[in-house]
Amino acid sequence: MGELSVRPHEGRTEATPSPIVNEAAPEANAKQHGTAKRVAGLLKRSLAGLRGQRSPRRPRIWFEVLLIGVSYWLYSLVRNAVPEQKAAALSNADWLWSVERFMGIAVEQSVNHAVNSVTWLIVSMNYYYATLHFVVTIGVLVWLFRRHPGRYAAARLTLFATTAAALAGYYLYPLAPPRLMNGSHFIDTVMVHQTWGSMASGNFKNMSNQYAAMPSMHIGWSLWCGLTVFALASAPWARILGLLYPTVTLLVIVSTANHFWLDAVGGMACLAFGYAVSYAWYGALPHHLPRLIPPKTTRTPRLAALSIHRPKPAASRH
Repeated sequence: MGELSVRPHEGRTEATPSPIVNEAAPEANAKQHGTAKRVAGLLKRSLAGLRGQRSPRRPRIWFEVLLIGVSYWLYSLVRNAVPEQKAAALSNADWLWSVERFMGIAVEQSVNHAVNSVTWLIVSMNYYYATLHFVVTIGVLVWLFRRHPGRYAAARLTLFATTAAALAGYYLYPLAPPRLMNGSHFIDTVMVHQTWGSMASGNFKNMSNQYAAMPSMHIGWSLWCGLTVFALASAPWARILGLLYPTVTLLVIVSTANHFWLDAVGGMACLAFGYAVSYAWYGALPHHLPRLIPPKTTRTPRLAALSIHRPKPAASRH
């Protein structure tokens, strides 16, 4: 018997097996895409709602007076409740003074002695240190309340967050002012000239924590005032005063031997933290917010959007 052979027909190509197609895959991908879009939309609406809740509101005078009064009382209470760690504060002062000498900026003692030799000047600085710290800060708050109500809440939050950071600094890093350092030749100008009003020396020294020099809130608050006035005031002379105020304050705190230069750097760092908190809450720095509070709408944006797309009723035929 002959061999049986099978030959493929000429002109025909061998068929290759086709891959198995999962018909359910496109539907699953579509479902996943739809779910992702819904989650993204929900997140977007939630963030929009949070922004709406954090939008500045019109301040109320009675609430602001009460808030500022209670806040300052708590600030004084907490600041003075921090234990006066005298040994640690003096040790930290010696270390900070050595750091400044290493950096070549330890000129506080020379400034202190030079200014103290001019009696009228140092006495004026003593009163400046004791009073303007509060008067100017309250004045800027009142000015914001009346002229920039839309920016008031964000600026106030910056000030409060700055102060809260300072309280943490007083507790974590007790520091003696230069006038209380052991073996130093700094002059306590309030004691020498018997100036009234300072809580740091004289008859009032037992009412205030003497070892809370870092950070300097004289710098933190004065720089907040100066930057606020410089950014929002329209008169050139007011903007110049805004820049001069923290500069003069820096000279005053050093001349009266109440702070080191680096205490001022600590105050600036606290203010930067305060601005960061305000920016995180309101989504903008205070001077970038609207000057006035926008009027409230009676309808939510969602209802307003629905009303735009609502079909008009057909006209009746007679």
